[in-house]
Amino acid sequence: MPNRGKKYLESRKKVNRVSKYSLDEALDLLQGTAHAKFDETVEVAMRLGVDPKYPDQQVRGSVVLPNGTGKKIRIVVFAKGEKEKEAQEAGADIVGSDDLVAKIQGGWFDFDKAVATPDMMGAVGKIGKILGPRGLMPNPKVGTVTFDVGKAVRDLKGGKVEFKVDKTGTLHSGIGRISFGKDKIRENFLAFFEAIMKAKPSAAKGTYIRSIALSSTMGVGIKLNASTLQTE
Repeated sequence: MPNRGKKYLESRKKVNRVSKYSLDEALDLLQGTAHAKFDETVEVAMRLGVDPKYPDQQVRGSVVLPNGTGKKIRIVVFAKGEKEKEAQEAGADIVGSDDLVAKIQGGWFDFDKAVATPDMMGAVGKIGKILGPRGLMPNPKVGTVTFDVGKAVRDLKGGKVEFKVDKTGTLHSGIGRISFGKDKIRENFLAFFEAIMKAKPSAAKGTYIRSIALSSTMGVGIKLNASTLQTE
């Protein structure tokens, strides 16, 4: 722990905690302040000018990052017949129907994402109270309730991330790994940023992007100048 603390303090000296940096400056600092022995995740935090207690100010959606997330995920698909075969061919880790529901009811949760065809949602609803609190419930708003299960699986395996504003009006997401390098992280960030802009609720008033910060898993937060990113 002392070594980790020392490295963190050394990294913090490189970042002015008051200043707001351009994206290029922030990405350079990100690479320069990552110090862990493992391949750290690049994380983004955005505070939005919305009040999530109102349904018409919710911000939720998904985006496929052009360079993926660098994370291998396990996907289960609730489907039958031809759709079961389609999901398997697309690379789903586990595919099933009532048997898969029963397996999860028995306490099995060795997966990261779940996809379901619409006709399976009646059965999946039986385990909604189990999946929901874990963030695993399939949802049509993010494309995980669909008959196009092949595309859903390929998108998730290829780097699709979901986002949802929390009760404080903040979004958090991983957008890659430090090992990706500056250019690929920039591409992923811009794709994520564009998705957030497109998801702006019509009821949101005033400044939409209040603040943005980038960090690595063990690194310091680096504030971005949001105004330099926004376009009309």
